[in-house]
Amino acid sequence: MTILVTGGAGFIGSHVADALLAEGHEVHILDNLSTGRRWKAPEGAPLFEHDIRSEAAASLFTEHQYDFLVHHAAQMDVRKSVEDPSFDADVNVRGLLNLMEAGIGQGLRRVLFASTGGAIYGEPEYTPQDEKHPLRPVSPYGVAKLAAEKYLHYYQDQYEVETVSLRYANVYGPRQNPGGEAGVVAIFTNEMLRGGQPVINGSGEQTRDYVYVGDVVEANLAALKCEGSGTFNVGTGRETSVTELFRALRAETGADLDETHGPAKPGEQQRSVLGYERAEEKLGWVPRVSVEEGLARTVDWFETRRESEVS
Repeated sequence: MTILVTGGAGFIGSHVADALLAEGHEVHILDNLSTGRRWKAPEGAPLFEHDIRSEAAASLFTEHQYDFLVHHAAQMDVRKSVEDPSFDADVNVRGLLNLMEAGIGQGLRRVLFASTGGAIYGEPEYTPQDEKHPLRPVSPYGVAKLAAEKYLHYYQDQYEVETVSLRYANVYGPRQNPGGEAGVVAIFTNEMLRGGQPVINGSGEQTRDYVYVGDVVEANLAALKCEGSGTFNVGTGRETSVTELFRALRAETGADLDETHGPAKPGEQQRSVLGYERAEEKLGWVPRVSVEEGLARTVDWFETRRESEVS
């Protein structure tokens, strides 16, 4: 298959692109490198440095007739979405529409969309939150992701393009950017290894569902191989508080630090945990990497990268 991976020079997208190449697909990368990095894009996949909203990005579908679109490019900073909802919608909604309109009539058969489970459901009425849970996003970012899912349903209905939305929990692992991308695991790990002092927002009792990037990649591969359309949570069904995460990373890095708390973020969601039963039933996917093992792998990667930078 010929596959276009948007955001393929970013954290999750680059891992997915690696795996698709390893399976023998022809993979192209579309990334404007605003948060992505050229070194993350895999060798063997041409990188087109365009914005997903641009005519240049749309023209790729005419030039290459992609079979599959794996769409990870996004404005993913929740705080930025609150500060500038118009910009968030411009990237996350109009950017998708630009690609979809270009792909229609050019052989595009299947779309895999990186959605959000953490931001699309809002505070849980019950846990773990499954795909039937009420959708009450509390940020423009979550609203835009939900709108994108609805637009994909429109293209599925009108043009018979198969669409799969994967609602990710809080993804972490190697290659996550501790400075520009969302991700408390990367931020805390980087601070601890460099002798800094991570700050826990608020009480630290707020919980998230942390899913390892390798498991997310496996969900992508399973979704591309499965026939039909659908929406699937990609999480672990396990809640971990920020305080628990801090203590686990402190032990893993060997950092000699006290717990330091700062003010709570206004409007921050307090709980999020995703059920993955539908993905297990329909895709044959389950998370395999525990939080403990995933954190160990992540710290090891950050340590190795830091050593290479020093040398």
